[in-house]
Amino acid sequence: MFGEDLTFQTPGKGLHEITKPLADCVRRADIETGLCQVFLRHTSASLIITENADPSARRDLISWFEKLAPENDPDYTHTSEGPDDMPSHLKAAVTKTSECLPVTGGTLDLGTWQGVFIFEHRTRPHERTVSVRVWD
Repeated sequence: MFGEDLTFQTPGKGLHEITKPLADCVRRADIETGLCQVFLRHTSASLIITENADPSARRDLISWFEKLAPENDPDYTHTSEGPDDMPSHLKAAVTKTSECLPVTGGTLDLGTWQGVFIFEHRTRPHERTVSVRVWD
């Protein structure tokens, strides 16, 4: 088994692609066929696999989530860190904090238009840590 932690600086809300750093990590693992487990250690961001070719798909996804969990909802009681606090937790709760990806031929076996993204739900920049484990 190979393990590595990767740290990313997110500039604020949005989808931030991490496919290349993950692929580099898989290459360092030197495992021909296996699995790559990716885990994000945060409660106000998430991991998603989505379209990485057409930016409009990502814009629409972000827009939909903003409608699903809007800021300043008067029903929220958890607001100690600002108006994006509870919406960030809600968005993370309905997405994922981990993904399990196949490794084939020593590389991530993603579809043609798939990319792995940190979905940052907070407005301000954050440092996000991803735990990567690769095994055969």
